[in-house]
Amino acid sequence: MAIVAVLWVSPSARIRLHRGKGHVSASGNSQVQDLLVIGGGVNGCGIARDAAGRGLSVTLAEKGDLASATSSASTKLIHGGLRYLEYREFRLVREALIEREVLLRAAPHIVWPLRFVLPHHAGLRPWPLLRLGLFLYDHLGGRRILPPTRALDLRRDPAGEPLKPEYRRGFEYSDCWVEDARLVVLNARDAADRGATVLTRTRCTAARREAGLWRATLRDEASGTVREVAARALVNAAGPWVAEVLGGVAGQNGPARVRLVKGSHIVTRRLFAHDRSYIFQNADGRICFAIPYEDDFTLIGTTDEEFAGDPASAAISEGETGYLCRAVGDYLRRPVTRDDVVWSYAGVRPLYDDGASRAQEATRDYVLTLDAREGEAPLLSVFGGKITTYRRLAEAALARLGPHLPGLRGPWTAGAALPGGDFPWDGAPALAAQLRARFPFLPPVLARRLVRHYGTRAAAMLGDARGIADLGRDFGAGLTAREVDWQVREEWAREPADILWRRSKLGLRIDAAGQAALAGYLAGASARRAAE
Repeated sequence: MAIVAVLWVSPSARIRLHRGKGHVSASGNSQVQDLLVIGGGVNGCGIARDAAGRGLSVTLAEKGDLASATSSASTKLIHGGLRYLEYREFRLVREALIEREVLLRAAPHIVWPLRFVLPHHAGLRPWPLLRLGLFLYDHLGGRRILPPTRALDLRRDPAGEPLKPEYRRGFEYSDCWVEDARLVVLNARDAADRGATVLTRTRCTAARREAGLWRATLRDEASGTVREVAARALVNAAGPWVAEVLGGVAGQNGPARVRLVKGSHIVTRRLFAHDRSYIFQNADGRICFAIPYEDDFTLIGTTDEEFAGDPASAAISEGETGYLCRAVGDYLRRPVTRDDVVWSYAGVRPLYDDGASRAQEATRDYVLTLDAREGEAPLLSVFGGKITTYRRLAEAALARLGPHLPGLRGPWTAGAALPGGDFPWDGAPALAAQLRARFPFLPPVLARRLVRHYGTRAAAMLGDARGIADLGRDFGAGLTAREVDWQVREEWAREPADILWRRSKLGLRIDAAGQAALAGYLAGASARRAAE
């Protein structure tokens, strides 16, 4: 591995040596990367992982935490998008349906099958037409693992028990669940394991073309330290900030066709006992999901509202909360009220503006724009996209950049496991049993969670522990100092929210005292790092 010089523009203006895959520029004071990626959401991390695995030198800069915006505010589904058939987005649906099983095999610790119940009523399409649509949904993507659609008699099936008696029949079909923020973190981890430099809480403040390269200024948001990075190509995967990066950072004056749409979710106490999800169609034509969540809760979402302003300020409104409660309450015997809500979140989707009249009709397909004028370094910008198709988006992005990056190797991610995912798609229970056999002090619930978070790397996280006391302080719900240290060291966690709401959802279970203790522990760890 080559040793290259990197210029850190800091108060001491010292030149430090950085060990990495880059190349020294002619001036000798700036590391030349093949690719600089702006944005640490699922698309940016997916592109960085794919590129690093093809032998490129890559730096990724994310101004906050990984998955701190749109990518952690999803409905947590790997799905084809049943409703997109209505808008004739057959290519998108087919690509997404194929990806369900690709991702299930690549990350069976954080992706698993989920069955969805669609109750039929007079306001829906006729029964035969729905059956035809579900037949297409079953067969467009070459399904191999997931079970097919079946008709349900809701008067007899347990899925009918929570529903109002007028819902007598329905359909049940397959999609998948995903721990969305962990998917992002694992892509970043794999990128770093393959040589990429991943910089969180690092803002790209400026990027300019110079002598066939992009020269970018990156600022550490905590320390204020500034570094200069040169790259042969720049990827703008800034999500809701894609237009801001285009104009304010890269200085591009062309139109940025981005449409910001807010999606909000609520989490309630568990509303039904079985493990299947519901998909409800509301009177306004929108779709709403009710999904078993973290064992003891139900996730309800989403909304589609036009959004203006800073995406970082997006929050669910009282109107959206009421809408989601009513949407589910129209179907369930038991009313859903604001008193049932234990948590809520909102995110802004950066959709490509295709001129659709309503937010819910705007395409969820991704659009890649490439600015690659003769003799100038290329700029690729990412608009739209879905978590389900992030891997295919990354392949498409590198296909567009390929002519400008000589020596780029071919696609490889379709059959490659993400970190911790190197076990059979249905092997999580067996892996949890193996973990308990090796670490018999683990309670079954904790062993199951650790496997669902870390897969085959759970044992490495536990290390040489011989008893529960060896894991250090317990902050609540089984979150120990050993696990926190792992997330800081291996997963770029720095603040309590990184751990409680993105790398896990333990914020639903850990009380205020435990959260305060975690904050103090992380502050001490930060002070120790600063002193090193």
